[in-house]
Amino acid sequence: MPDNPEPLPKVMNSYLQNEVAKARVQELARGAGRRRPISNPQARSGNVPAALLRDAYRPRQLRPRPAFALIAGIVGLALFASATPSPLYADYATRWHFSTPMLTVVFAAYALGALAALLLAGRLSDDLGRRPLLAAGLAVLLGAMLLFAFARSLEWLLAARLVQGVATGTILSAAGAALLELEPSRDTGKGALINGVSAAFGIGTGALVASLLVQDAPDPRITPFALLCGLILGAIGGVLLLPEPVVRAARPSLRPQRPVVPAQVRGAFALASAGVTASWSIAGLYLALAPSLAVKLLHDESHVAGGMAVFALGASAGLGQIVFRRLPPRQATAVGAVALATGMAGTAASLAPDSGALFFAGSVITGAGWGVAFMGAIRSISAAAPDQHRAGVIAAFYVVAYAALSVPSVIAGLAVPRLGIEPTFRIFGAAVIVLALLTAAGTRRDTATAQLVQPCAK
Repeated sequence: MPDNPEPLPKVMNSYLQNEVAKARVQELARGAGRRRPISNPQARSGNVPAALLRDAYRPRQLRPRPAFALIAGIVGLALFASATPSPLYADYATRWHFSTPMLTVVFAAYALGALAALLLAGRLSDDLGRRPLLAAGLAVLLGAMLLFAFARSLEWLLAARLVQGVATGTILSAAGAALLELEPSRDTGKGALINGVSAAFGIGTGALVASLLVQDAPDPRITPFALLCGLILGAIGGVLLLPEPVVRAARPSLRPQRPVVPAQVRGAFALASAGVTASWSIAGLYLALAPSLAVKLLHDESHVAGGMAVFALGASAGLGQIVFRRLPPRQATAVGAVALATGMAGTAASLAPDSGALFFAGSVITGAGWGVAFMGAIRSISAAAPDQHRAGVIAAFYVVAYAALSVPSVIAGLAVPRLGIEPTFRIFGAAVIVLALLTAAGTRRDTATAQLVQPCAK
């Protein structure tokens, strides 16, 4: 028997702490907990540390796989919503008597809102956590859908697109980081792949579903947004059940911040920027001009023709990423850029009467190239981004993406009234082809340099 046995209360208190901690570990291992108060009177008396008591009141949370799937769905939902207004623009222009250049201003409002959110709140989820930013972004997106549904003038439309851009930028930066952290096997490559696939399918299906609803559903200026409101409310409820991967606390700042890319990842970021610029510039060009081109080439005045053009691009982009998912990031960027240039050349060559089939075939090849190039870009930056700067680096990545998406669309929209839609598409298509080939050449050169450096480093 020891000479100085510990007092019984101290032994019991230590035992209780161990039992509470053990139960907590078991809860975490199961991936889901129940809100269950500690029944032991000594635990309630305050002898157990407050942190352990707070952890014991853990609400039910989603398991890793459902949580990961929910985040992927939120990425897709945000970009689904971004494409939903596109089939309605012609109706808005007719109803409120504004021109094609004003449509360009409407699109620019969305891009401006997204860029503002990425600059203002892009790094905020590194401090506050992913879940609060996702919930806030979805709440703002819900407000944007209500503005669309009750829009009565051009000013309402501009406000709705601006608010939608803010919501999308907030969601993408937080969700992009959460996908890397909540992937069940901690595979950043898989998280980045799902991010890209969700984004591509979201844009494509958003344009197609919206065009079908606008064509056939009752009250077409309200029905698509009513559907989205229901989906967003469901997503908000799901976010409340997400595990929070950010465990540190820092004092947040809402001042505009220049995107900060740590020195150790700037090489990877430059490569990723080239890939996303080539890929998203073609997405912007298609969103601006492809629906009108499809209507003209197919001699079909329905909204569905334009929706199919964007769907052909987005769906092939998603499928391309799945098919070529095993390519290394640099090689994926180069292969995707070459395919993008090839498809764009075929699409530009198809702009002649009764060439709708060739136009859609070129769109499929272009979309596959877009998807694979984007996959290579986002996987490069996802693997390189340090944990403590993950959301900030992804926000900077999306700043480049949205600049590439918006600038061609705005300039093309301003050029169409003077040049016509087909010459404008050919001119901008040629610029995209040059950019894609330069990206492929730069990526191959960077890969060759890396292969030469690695043996020397060993």
